[in-house]
Amino acid sequence: MCVSSCLRCVAVSLIALAIVCMLSNILLLLPELKIHFLLEGHVTREATWATGLWGSGFLVLLGARAFVQSSKTRGCCAFRRQMLCQVVYSCVCLLAAGVCCLVSATGLSQGPLCLYNTTSAPTWGVPLQPHPDCHAGYLYNRTLWSGLCLEPREVVQWNVVLFSVMGGASGLQTVLCGANILNSLLGLILGQGLCHNKVSPGSLTMKPAKKLFIM
Repeated sequence: MCVSSCLRCVAVSLIALAIVCMLSNILLLLPELKIHFLLEGHVTREATWATGLWGSGFLVLLGARAFVQSSKTRGCCAFRRQMLCQVVYSCVCLLAAGVCCLVSATGLSQGPLCLYNTTSAPTWGVPLQPHPDCHAGYLYNRTLWSGLCLEPREVVQWNVVLFSVMGGASGLQTVLCGANILNSLLGLILGQGLCHNKVSPGSLTMKPAKKLFIM
């Protein structure tokens, strides 16, 4: 059935994207693959919110598991009940993925937390956040990427790549969840017979009448 097939495809895609978001968020918490930055509180704020873990990760995985189970439902009433549940699950996943996408975009635009030189002494802060009176943002000026942050090393490139990946994956999740809402509503209205009731071209051909022979 079309609705069940779409549920399975969406579930598999969401699982893959959820794994990408979780890995990206874990790596954002470990600049240079070292844990002491996290323990000392020297990690970008948007990464510590861990929306890639609990939002686009855990919640979306729960929704994908429910989608797979619903695709195996049989019976008209049970199927429609499951489709109603899928609308709710899809809305929750859509909200979680949307939050992760928004946080990723914010972290990308604000820049990383790092140790940088000031007029007095090296200090921890967010030196690349956009200022209207200074610069429009480091994303538009790659000369700011190198030499400004002393620690962690290459944290700018690290954050740009991982926030971009996590934001793109969570953005795809929102699209899939939105499409799944429409798919579930379609299954709720039309039921399981959505694709089974189609008339095949072969059934429209006239069968030749049998000849009666009188002996």
